[in-house]
Amino acid sequence: MMDTTSELNTSFSHTDFLLMGFPGIAVSRPVLVIPFLFIYIGILMGNSLLMYRIWVEPSLQYPMYWLISLLFAVNLSCTTSIMPKFLLGLAFGLNQISLSGCLIQMYLIYSAIVFESALVLIMALDRFVAICRPLHYHAIMTKCLLMWLNVINVARVLLLVSPIVISFMKVPFCRSNTILSFACENMGLLSLGCGDVSKLQVIGLIVRILVSVVDGGILFISYIKILYTAMKLVSGKAHNKALSTCGTHLMVAALIYSCGLLSSIVYRLGTSVSINVQNTISAIYYLFPAAVNPIIYGLRVSEIRICLEKAYGRRIKNNDGVGHGN
Repeated sequence: MMDTTSELNTSFSHTDFLLMGFPGIAVSRPVLVIPFLFIYIGILMGNSLLMYRIWVEPSLQYPMYWLISLLFAVNLSCTTSIMPKFLLGLAFGLNQISLSGCLIQMYLIYSAIVFESALVLIMALDRFVAICRPLHYHAIMTKCLLMWLNVINVARVLLLVSPIVISFMKVPFCRSNTILSFACENMGLLSLGCGDVSKLQVIGLIVRILVSVVDGGILFISYIKILYTAMKLVSGKAHNKALSTCGTHLMVAALIYSCGLLSSIVYRLGTSVSINVQNTISAIYYLFPAAVNPIIYGLRVSEIRICLEKAYGRRIKNNDGVGHGN
């Protein structure tokens, strides 16, 4: 006999949702605004500052730095698609979001994640050519090649992310309108969907495998080859520079993929992990790499560090001089 209750439920679908953020700690929610606001301001300032310096500094007009600036842009787009709404919810309880707004946010988040994964691969290609084919570097890594690689990257984003969002448009949401997260994510919305959501689960799994397993595997093999070649360099200076640059990129890639892997594992554990722990891991996944990447590149890449010291160290000294003169 057919369950008439479920049949009635699927005829109704919520069009507005509540992003609960960290449910269960409502008393402390206003207190959470301050640390998250400072983290977001730090992300905005750090990524914007380094991206601007790379764009305007003549000595940094090389493929590696253009790719780093793109990474900063991705950091900004991903966090900005999440944080303003999240902060408004924490501070003023404005946590309602429409279905269309939720799907747009989901599209922006996953577009940034998929684009970032391929961007890290392009950065590995740049280092591979620089270390394994140094004499042909400028002939291979041209502006034209970088442009086409990023066009392909954008096409891949559209191909992988669009089916998820389009499929969600056809799902009735009759269970609840409460999303126990601070952002519209695939798993959170799936738990509210009625009817057959197996297609969405399969699409999500395929995207996860392509981004995490395939991209991660290619990246791992690439850096093994790069490090093997770097270890054979005769010149001590070239050897150290190659290891330092690759170490920086590898550190950033490991940070991105390890945070993504941790987030996936926690979600797969489901109800055995509390909602607040899941949200904390998600916050780490979205915010920690974006906050730390400018620090890593600003401190470890000597050309960027020197550029920052020249630009802002000189200004600080000039300001000090004016103050003493008065």
